[in-house]
Amino acid sequence: MSKYNILILGASYGSLLASKILFGGHLVKLVCLPAEADLINSEGFRVRMPVRGRDGQIELDSRNLPGRVFAGGPADVDPREYDLIGLAMQEPQYGSPGVRELLEAIASSGVPCMSIMNMPPLPYMRRIPGLDVESLKPAYTAPAVWDNFDPATLTLCSPDPQAIRPPDAKANVLQVTLPTNFKVARFDVEKGNEIVRRLEREIDAARFDALDGRMELPVKLRFHDSVFVPLAKWAMLMAGNYRCITEDGMRTAREAVHADLEESRSIYDFVVEVCMKIGASRDELVPFEKYAGAAESLSRPASAARALNNGASNIERADKLVQLVARQKGMSHPVLDGIVALVDRRLEANRRAQSAAA
Repeated sequence: MSKYNILILGASYGSLLASKILFGGHLVKLVCLPAEADLINSEGFRVRMPVRGRDGQIELDSRNLPGRVFAGGPADVDPREYDLIGLAMQEPQYGSPGVRELLEAIASSGVPCMSIMNMPPLPYMRRIPGLDVESLKPAYTAPAVWDNFDPATLTLCSPDPQAIRPPDAKANVLQVTLPTNFKVARFDVEKGNEIVRRLEREIDAARFDALDGRMELPVKLRFHDSVFVPLAKWAMLMAGNYRCITEDGMRTAREAVHADLEESRSIYDFVVEVCMKIGASRDELVPFEKYAGAAESLSRPASAARALNNGASNIERADKLVQLVARQKGMSHPVLDGIVALVDRRLEANRRAQSAAA
């Protein structure tokens, strides 16, 4: 059976999905910063993950997997050479020089494109019936970069597995902290669906050769016919990730969820209702109790909170996106409105500080 040529934009989170794809013997190209690319090309990458019932971590070394990985910058890529393209950068990065031009080339190529962002790209939102997508543009850093995509060729993969770059490790090391599954919605073009279904089967069948025998690893790829399944992440983001952000700092995701469990449940259930208003069914979404249990292990602040603390002038605004979708349905929640206002203030303060330092 022929092997796929797969392009993934973003080597940090993207290396997790790449590690699973490499088990099938495919060729993966990672688009990343020059220092990261040099490191990956010389040493490969490592993904460390916990395995249930086993002490310590399993480490996947890309050099020892059946497929091959290469890395480079956005100018080194012709999207037409690939069978599938993954978008694993954070949303603000797609408007940056070099990446913007590559995204335009990806749109023109018509190659099936799978987003692995917390922010569904605007073309994906166009696949949801009844939404006024134009009114959602204020939630995006550079909405125009999505204008030329055919929504049929773009789908969303929910980034449910949690992972970090360990601060004491090289830039080619990723640590999985919550080894859940990627959940990907169907494409509206069958070629993309065939590829994702095959990757799902191969990842299910993959086994890791450990010293004590071959073992099954967590973090699967799960194909879903419904376009609403990946939106289950929205409630988690609003109850946990964005509530890591505080007025003058940040807190862990566990603290954000469990410091006031009833408030967390309230905003979580509200976002579930928003998803149902736009067409999701309850069984496509995740119950609060399951999420709250998983949040017990989230001992670091979310990436949005860390970015704000590091002075970022733009972050992914899934909070604003959910607020704008809710408003279209005549819905609002004081906790969500408070999150959006707080993030607005923190971003404005960071922008003023950058201007003052310039």
